[in-house]
Amino acid sequence: MPCASVFVFLLAVCAVRNRLNITGRVVKYCTLFWSFFKIGTFTIGGGYAMIPLMRREVVERHGWLTEEDFMNYLVVAQTLPGIFAANMAASVGLRLRGRRGAWVAVVGNIAMPVLTILVLAAFFAGFRHLAVVEQAFLGLRPAVVALIAAPVLSLARSAHLSWRTAWQPALVAGAVWLLGVSPVVIIVVVALGVVACHLWRSRKEGKT
Repeated sequence: MPCASVFVFLLAVCAVRNRLNITGRVVKYCTLFWSFFKIGTFTIGGGYAMIPLMRREVVERHGWLTEEDFMNYLVVAQTLPGIFAANMAASVGLRLRGRRGAWVAVVGNIAMPVLTILVLAAFFAGFRHLAVVEQAFLGLRPAVVALIAAPVLSLARSAHLSWRTAWQPALVAGAVWLLGVSPVVIIVVVALGVVACHLWRSRKEGKT
């Protein structure tokens, strides 16, 4: 709950600009709920696998966010504590319809996953050892990898990532995977670097 409170406060300060989408039309709560309900229902593989569906629904279909706005919200959602998919849903809902919109989008996004987890928790112990179930989970693994790899490539193009800058994410991935560096350490170092760079630029612009 404290993390949720901090998240809502930061998002209200950083993300919200108005309660209308970029076309000027008021978004209905039922439309907001149904959009994120579909995203949460048809996603397999966790939060990052939701990115293609979320981008198609939010940017391409409804035009609630521009491509640049979607990238900015994505960065904020990954930086803040909590569930990535819920952070994205809250940020979009907060921008479109304020705090109520944030709750509607989050509930829509997590409704089916929560229901599915409850059902699995109640009955999974009875059929988890069946060969058909094990084969089904094994068959889903390649699909999950593809669902996560697709948004990585898409986001790389949207962020204008080139071979000159690709060494940065590669270096981070190598530090976490091969050297066992904690992601917390990397997040803190990057955050301090961004703050230091911002202060240095502000000081330089002040002198000029």
